[in-house]
Amino acid sequence: MLLTMLTQIGGLAWLVAQLFHQRLLPFLLIYSAMTVASIWIAPSFGRTALSCSASGPLQVQSWMYCALNRNYVTPQLADVLKQTAITMDERYPGTTTLVLDSNFPFFDNFPLLPHLSHDDGEKADLAFYYRDEAGYLAGATRSPIGYFAFEQGPSDCPAIWPTLRWDLAALQPMWLNYALDQQRNRAVLQTLTNDPRVGRIFVEPHLAQSLNIAHPKVRFQGCRAARHDDHIHLQLR
Repeated sequence: MLLTMLTQIGGLAWLVAQLFHQRLLPFLLIYSAMTVASIWIAPSFGRTALSCSASGPLQVQSWMYCALNRNYVTPQLADVLKQTAITMDERYPGTTTLVLDSNFPFFDNFPLLPHLSHDDGEKADLAFYYRDEAGYLAGATRSPIGYFAFEQGPSDCPAIWPTLRWDLAALQPMWLNYALDQQRNRAVLQTLTNDPRVGRIFVEPHLAQSLNIAHPKVRFQGCRAARHDDHIHLQLR
């Protein structure tokens, strides 16, 4: 069950591996073969894989997302992401736009935990752009996976349960001390709001305010969903 929740196809690979006396190596081989095969099968389900080996302006933040089959989107969303990255690179040469979690390769309404959506190929998360005292840091994130390095700010959310709004206070001192690149983060939000194919964008209200972004597409995700002051969520109309 855990492998299915994390990768969609891992549980099936583990079941097949039960046919072997030694299970770990067969599982790894079967899972790897199924992961590669998913790239070719996913288009039948209306999805395409974002490349983890690309070196252009659009990149997947970590190989982990491809290894866990969480890098699939519809062709339309793939084009939105590509065009957004190209626009950012044209506006600020040398800019790298990083994709985090997207969707699994198969079936609508199959949850990509811990997200409440990301179940139809039409959603994706982008990492923030960061800088240090010397300037913009291409391809850098504060945490190793791009998530959970929160930009602290005021919130009206009460302490409620159940919730995915984790503060993870114990982890915060561990992350790199980078600052948000205000210009690039504002620019990418403007680019996404100007794209008629994009329907919603989730960021925390305090970040939208500090970045001076006010647009009907830019919304608060709600108090029971994960915090969105460590990444940008976008989805198609």
